[in-house]
Amino acid sequence: MAKEKTRFSDEDLQEFKEIIDSKLVEATEDLQILKNSLSHKDDHGTDDTGRSFNMMEDGSDTLSREEMAQLALRQEKFITALKNALIRIENKTYGICRATGKLIRKERLKLVPHATLSIEAKNAQDS
Repeated sequence: MAKEKTRFSDEDLQEFKEIIDSKLVEATEDLQILKNSLSHKDDHGTDDTGRSFNMMEDGSDTLSREEMAQLALRQEKFITALKNALIRIENKTYGICRATGKLIRKERLKLVPHATLSIEAKNAQDS
């Protein structure tokens, strides 16, 4: 009977590290775009060119800014999760389900590289 693997090989961990590094770069760029949008750094200074003050537009702008702020917060949380995954790779504990202690399937980790639960554990948690 073959012994069940308790961790991913160094080659597997390197592959996951590359996936996470690329997602981290992309997520950081996306966060910067959101922050620039929130601070109006990408604005072209046309807000005061006309006297078209409209309460509906003002409310819409506020809602849009709130949605952007929520997206930025989610993006920051995602970046933190990716950085934590890199730490687990360094510690060679990456890909181990925190509920069952078994390896998370590679397919899941390729799709959700910051996952800490196997599909089975996640489904059990959700129900």
